[in-house]
Amino acid sequence: MKLLPLQIVVIGGGAAGFFGAIACAKANPAAQVTLLEASRQPLAKVLISGGGRCNVTHACFEPEELVQNYPRGAKALRGALTRFGPQDTVAWFATGGVYLKTEADGRMFPVTNTSETIVECLIKAVATSGVKLRIGTHVTSVKRTAADGGFDILLKSGETIKCDRLLMATGSSLAGYKIVRELGHQIEPPVPSLFTFNIVDQKLRELAGVSVNPAQLRLSAGGKSQLQQTGPLLITHWGLSGPAVLKLSAWGARVLHESRYQATLLINWLPNLHQEQVREKVLAVKDEWGKKAIALHRGVDLPHRLWQYIIARVGITTEDRWAEISSKTLNQLVQELTQGQYLINGKGAFKEEFVTCGGVKLKEVNFKTMESRLVPGLYFAGEILDIDGVTGGFNFQSAWTTGYLAGVAMATSHE
Repeated sequence: MKLLPLQIVVIGGGAAGFFGAIACAKANPAAQVTLLEASRQPLAKVLISGGGRCNVTHACFEPEELVQNYPRGAKALRGALTRFGPQDTVAWFATGGVYLKTEADGRMFPVTNTSETIVECLIKAVATSGVKLRIGTHVTSVKRTAADGGFDILLKSGETIKCDRLLMATGSSLAGYKIVRELGHQIEPPVPSLFTFNIVDQKLRELAGVSVNPAQLRLSAGGKSQLQQTGPLLITHWGLSGPAVLKLSAWGARVLHESRYQATLLINWLPNLHQEQVREKVLAVKDEWGKKAIALHRGVDLPHRLWQYIIARVGITTEDRWAEISSKTLNQLVQELTQGQYLINGKGAFKEEFVTCGGVKLKEVNFKTMESRLVPGLYFAGEILDIDGVTGGFNFQSAWTTGYLAGVAMATSHE
């Protein structure tokens, strides 16, 4: 394989851009790799991710299993993850002196517990591999040059940079999408993914801090109700959050956007029991504690405050005794415990992290090399692609994988 003194430019100084630039420079020391970042702070998203700890990847080393965590991009990533997966990410950082630890839920963080460790490692790797990092450098347009099949990159300052190969790693920025469209690619419209649900119910919001694990959620939006998730659920000051909600928001990102974040959520607070088993438990409590207040003797494994809220939803007061409950009310209670209806009215932010679904159409990209199928010499990595994962390190893994594959492919000659 012939190594040429190529001029290579990477636009976007985030996780994917850094990884792509480093991989390229290491694979071809004869190449001049330039990394352009518009802001004064490269790797800003890495720095704030995971509450400042940086959830680098996930301890799931089987590509077939791993891709199930990507609402969009699973099929395209399957092969890519066999070429550079989480185990490769762990090894890559270890060679830079950064070691990762696995938490109980599979998320992997640096042992230092600070994202600064990851940022410093990447910046050092850029320097030692000979990549030229230019911050505060705004790209206004990119033109394909007919003569040599390269690119002219026009900067806001008026300067033009020429290159043989170009990696677009601009994330979900509109400026990046505009450049890619002008080069002939289609963009799946970007919409938010990974967000919390606003529920307009003051009594529910008063339970902020109460959590249930597991709860089962079913989403009904725009006439579709196929989506469901089971997992930890957290009640907040604005509605609902927790892993089950975040995963549901990711899988339902498009349908929720289309319904303007107005939807019905069905909650089963006791998913480990069939509805009939719930009924039997409630009847058993009624038989045994007939003279006792329903509010104080619940018979099902739920937080006390949540139980009081649920019974109030079916009209049971704090004074009502089990013996007084009618069959109709009992049925309503079982229904409320297993299929309670809540109205989603808008979305909230998930911490500082912002994930978008949408981006470059995947059929227009060769996932062995991350090269455009339409424009030779143009490559993509990271969130500019129509790929997004659920929370847990999956979005970063997609960035490392696509960045690495693009970097190595750009470095080697087409000849």
